[in-house]
Amino acid sequence: MSGINIKYTKLFINNEFVDAISKKTFETINPATGEKIANIAEADKEDIDKAVAAARKAFSRNSEWRNLDASQRGKLLFKLTSLIERDIDELGRLESLDNGKTVSDAVFDINCAIDTFRYYAGWCDKIHGNTIPADGGVICMTRQEPVGVVGQLIPWNYPILMLAWKWGPALAAGCTLVLKPAEQTPLTALYLAALSKEAGFPAGVINIVTGYGPNTGAAIASHMQIDKVAFTGSTIVGRKIMEAAANSNLKRVSLELGGKSPLVIFDDADVDEAVEIAHNAIFANHGQNCCAGSRTFVHEKIYDEFVKKATLKAEQKKVGDPFDSNTEQGPQIDERMMNRVLQYIQSGKSEGAKLETGGARIGNKGFFVQPTVFSNVADNMTIAKEEIFGPVQTILKFSSLEEVIDRANSSNYGLAAGVVTKNLNTALTFAKSVDAGSVWVNCYDYVVPQAPFGGFKQSGKGRELGEDSLKEYLEVKTITIKVPKQN
Repeated sequence: MSGINIKYTKLFINNEFVDAISKKTFETINPATGEKIANIAEADKEDIDKAVAAARKAFSRNSEWRNLDASQRGKLLFKLTSLIERDIDELGRLESLDNGKTVSDAVFDINCAIDTFRYYAGWCDKIHGNTIPADGGVICMTRQEPVGVVGQLIPWNYPILMLAWKWGPALAAGCTLVLKPAEQTPLTALYLAALSKEAGFPAGVINIVTGYGPNTGAAIASHMQIDKVAFTGSTIVGRKIMEAAANSNLKRVSLELGGKSPLVIFDDADVDEAVEIAHNAIFANHGQNCCAGSRTFVHEKIYDEFVKKATLKAEQKKVGDPFDSNTEQGPQIDERMMNRVLQYIQSGKSEGAKLETGGARIGNKGFFVQPTVFSNVADNMTIAKEEIFGPVQTILKFSSLEEVIDRANSSNYGLAAGVVTKNLNTALTFAKSVDAGSVWVNCYDYVVPQAPFGGFKQSGKGRELGEDSLKEYLEVKTITIKVPKQN
């Protein structure tokens, strides 16, 4: 860990690393130790103005970027992808240091980001309009044009992967961007900014501003020269983003927000397989996953057996140093989030859920929480309604398909859902009936670049990934040409 070289700590504006105008900095912390990693430049509104001006110039009508062949945009994205592959080991260690996830998980995420960049690189020269058989003596056609300068705000739980989800479609569409990484995890975004310059992206196309949400993020959301804002994070902040967009220049908004996703396990399922699926659905990334299977519904006929095996599975999970190859779970992202998880655990105990295992902090160095399992959870308990964002499995009992569909849909969220069953009719009925943007059958959290991802209800607006994500970064222009009459 001591051998990691922190290369980039300044703002990245117009292809240069620069100090904040105020010279202010903030600390980024190693969540495994609670110790400072580095001081990072803290952007204010003036820095956002500077970054937006660079992005606006790069998007101007006669700029190099706007006049680049679409296929050349694809080549730039492919080049960036190859540079990420070249530096994957260093990026993986840096991600682990700043975020707390294991190095192997970080490298897995980066490989997923590579797949995402490759997917959108292939889209660059395949974005086109249509010809329309309009009435009258006219030729009618449409063009798909980039929406303009986009502001992008990403969370700390999957720093490089969320960056790829935002950069990929925006750059493929021909937009320019100003991205703010989470203040907890700025290091890999700044590293990728350097790689974008090495790849040959023109100055101003990609800009990175680091700082805190209420200041830096708010300045992006309300900026009059930003045409669209894309945000991944909590529903509470998502509302503020929409409000700021509406109160400024009515910029376009896409939001990927929170979830309280149900995973339903029927009595015909293989219990051992179901335990494995459910365990990974909630404990992956230390439970810090917006689409985590955080409400585990288990049929009453197999409930007791499932709880026993799920508890054993959680007890066997190795928690510790993210740089230890045997570690399966690292720390929570920071002290605030650790304390939040512990408060939810306390509420579960006080409201009558049965604590099967875990429930406490590990040690006094770093922000580690024991893998925790609750049984006898009721729908009205806080741990069954609110997003915990930690390694806490809540297991609820159900008796029928119709009942569990209604209970699954009782949440204000609708990001994802899963079902484990050998009955195809059961699986399809559930998939058709549940209010969720993604439904996984006999698997969970199976996300690929080719398929859209996003939520119903208060889990978001718009879609990430797939062709659908490109639409979030494009405007449709209709061109109608009158055809002269023939003599």
